[in-house]
Amino acid sequence: MTKITVNKAKCIGCGICVSICPDIFEMGSDGKSQVINEAAEGGEAAASSCPVGAITIE
Repeated sequence: MTKITVNKAKCIGCGICVSICPDIFEMGSDGKSQVINEAAEGGEAAASSCPVGAITIE
């Protein structure tokens, strides 16, 4: 099973992950990305596109 997490300390709130995978990520009230479906498949594209490496897939 895949688990996707966002490191809030690293996230700069650019929104690339949300635009690539809106079924996995959304922008939180803090202006940073958050995972809405941590078991979803397909987050690799968002993780590799994150400019600060804030997304981890285990």
